[in-house]
Amino acid sequence: MSDPAGGDDRAIPSPSPSPSTKPSRRPGDLTEGPILATLVRFSVPMLIGNVIQTLNGSINAIWVGRLIGESALAATTNANVVMFLLFAAVFGLGNATTVRVGQHFGARDIDATRRTFGSGIGFCLMAAVLIAIGGGLLSRHLLHLLATPEGSFEQAEAYLRVVFLTMPFGTLSMMLGMGLRGTGDSNTPLHSMLLTVALDIVLNPLLIRGWGPVPAFGIAGSAAATAIANIGGVVLILIRLYRRDLALRLRGQELGYLLPRREDLAYIVGKGLPMGAQMLLISSSQLVVVGLVNREGLNATAAYGASMQLWNYLQMPAFAIGTAVSAMVAQNIGAGHHERVEKITRIGMLTNLAMTGLLAAAIVLASHPLLTLFLGGGSPALAIADHIQLVVTWSYVVMGAMMVLSGTMRAYGIVVAPLIIQTLALYPARLGFYFALYPALGGDALWWSFPVSTANSAVLTWLLYTRGAWRQRMIPAGQAAAQDGRASILR
Repeated sequence: MSDPAGGDDRAIPSPSPSPSTKPSRRPGDLTEGPILATLVRFSVPMLIGNVIQTLNGSINAIWVGRLIGESALAATTNANVVMFLLFAAVFGLGNATTVRVGQHFGARDIDATRRTFGSGIGFCLMAAVLIAIGGGLLSRHLLHLLATPEGSFEQAEAYLRVVFLTMPFGTLSMMLGMGLRGTGDSNTPLHSMLLTVALDIVLNPLLIRGWGPVPAFGIAGSAAATAIANIGGVVLILIRLYRRDLALRLRGQELGYLLPRREDLAYIVGKGLPMGAQMLLISSSQLVVVGLVNREGLNATAAYGASMQLWNYLQMPAFAIGTAVSAMVAQNIGAGHHERVEKITRIGMLTNLAMTGLLAAAIVLASHPLLTLFLGGGSPALAIADHIQLVVTWSYVVMGAMMVLSGTMRAYGIVVAPLIIQTLALYPARLGFYFALYPALGGDALWWSFPVSTANSAVLTWLLYTRGAWRQRMIPAGQAAAQDGRASILR
C-alpha cells in the first residue's frame, strides 16, 4: 500500500517486543533517555566531521593550486563536478540504508540490521565497481561534455581516471559511516574522518611533488592521496566493527548478506534514488544561479562566491541536526515509540533554531570583516557582499527547520513529496520571482529570490508535515497493538 506523499507501509518494520521481553539497552540506542541530550551528543560529532571535511577540501585546493598551478586547480574543479553527480546517487542510497538500518536496530532485530546493511553496501559496491570501469574508459568523453578548457584537459583526465578507479574505496567509506549512524554511532565515523583528513593533508604534497624514493605523480597524486586516505579511514572503521563486535559487523554465513536481497533492495533503491535526485536538483539550481549572478558582472560574482564560503559553514548545524533527527526517528519507529517522534522533531527544530540562528546572527553582524578575508578591504565587491548577507543569510535558519522536518518524514519513507516541493521552490518560485521582478528590482531580484524560494518551500513542507496522510503512522503508544496487527497484515 502507498500514500500520496511517496511513502509505503513496508517502510516500517515490526514494533519492538513488549517491555517484559525487550532486552537491555544497547550502545547506540536512540529510543530512550533525554531527547535533547541524546540529540546533541549524536549530532555534534557529525557537525565536527562536516567542518573538518570542508576544511580538508580547501586545504587540498591550496596544495593543488600552489604546487601545480591554476590549470590544475581548474582541472580538479571540472573532475569534481563529474564525481559529485555520481556520489549524489550513492549518498541517496546510503541515506535510505541508514533509515532502514535504524528501523531494524530500534526494533532490536540485529540480524535484520545486518541483512539490510549488507544489501545496501553490497549493491553500492557493485555499482561503484561498474562505474569505476566505465568511468575510466569514458573519462575523456565526460570532460568533453563539460567543455573542459584545453589548458587543463589533460590534467583533468589524469585526475578523473584515478578518482574513478578508486571510487569503490570512497563508496565503502561513505556507506560504513552512514550505516554506523543508523545504529546511533556518530563517534566512529568522526574518528575515521579525522584519520582520513590527516592522511590526505600529509599525502597530497608528498605524492604531488614527490620526496626521496617517492616519485612525483603531479595531479594524479592528489587523487591517489585522497584514495589512500579513504582506505585508512575504512580500515579504522572495520577494526572497530570487529574488535567491539558492533551491530554492523558481518562474519561467517552473514557475509552472504552482501548479496543484495530483493526486499531490502526495493526499499533502498526506491527511497534512495529520490534522495539522490534532491542533491542533483540542488546542484543544478546552483549552476543556474551562478549563471544569473555572472550576468550582474565580475564584482557580483566575487561577492556571491565570498558569501557562499560563509553559507557553507552556516548550513552545517542544520545538516547535522537533520541527520540526527532522521536516525533517532527511524530507531523509534522500529521500537514502536511513535509518541516520541513529535518531541524529537520539536526539540530538533528548537536546537537548530538556537544553533543556526546564533551563527546566522554572528555572520550578519561580522559580515564585513569576514568577507574581507576573501575579498580584501578595498574590493568594490565588498559592499555587494555585505548587502547579500543582509538579504539572504536569515533564510538559512528557515531552511534548517525544513531539514529537520524532512529528516522526520524521511525516516517514515516520505521522499517523493519533498522532492516535488524542492523542485517547485527552486525553479518556478525562485526563477519566476526573479524574471517577474528583475525589471523593477534589477540585481536585487536575484538576492531576494533566495528568501522567496525558502518561504515557499517552508510553507509546503510544513503543510506536508502537519497534514500529510503519512501522519496516520505516528500513532499514540496506546494503539501499538492495533498497529502491530495492521502492519503484520500489510507485510
